Amino acid sequence: MTKVILVRHGQTVWNHAMRYQGHTDVELTETGLGQAKLVAERLRPEPIQAVYASDLSRAFQTAEEIARFHALPVQSVPELREIKFGEWEGLTYDEIYARWPEIMDKFYTHTDEIQIPGGESFKELKERAEEAIQKLIRQHEGETIAVVSHGGTIRALLCAALNIHLNFVWNIRQDNTAVNIIEYHNDRAIVALVNDIHHLAPPQP
Repeated sequence: MTKVILVRHGQTVWNHAMRYQGHTDVELTETGLGQAKLVAERLRPEPIQAVYASDLSRAFQTAEEIARFHALPVQSVPELREIKFGEWEGLTYDEIYARWPEIMDKFYTHTDEIQIPGGESFKELKERAEEAIQKLIRQHEGETIAVVSHGGTIRALLCAALNIHLNFVWNIRQDNTAVNIIEYHNDRAIVALVNDIHHLAPPQP
């Protein structure tokens, strides 16, 4: 069994401004860096034997905080990038809807049918991300690995693990530094945890 701990990156400036990021390299905010340190502390007891991340700095920075406690390097996997939002990158939902209303009317309900202008489809995202994860699973049989990626990418991987149609990809919540766990037993995937952010909760009195 290979245990994959999937972590979404910390908050970025564009997360805060509600702008679509995609392949644009947007760094963490101070809040995001703080979130990364908290999730790293939360994962400190885990027997993590390798740390991987998307090559975009928001994911890579988050992964570096996790790796620090395990004396491991962060290995870059470009295939774990966020979906390429193409012409939508840097725009807000309202700005995108004003220019592409027909596409946005289907974006959250018929996601599998959408081709983002100048970007990817969710089917393409799922294929590249799942291929990357399967490669890592083969390399780390019987081990625990941390993989830091992006909201859309993690949602697509969870759909693959649960055998859920991509039209339901937005039914899965992914907050900044959310922890998700998938256990891979040969050809079977078991989702053990989804969108856990208890490390961000203030301590109880």
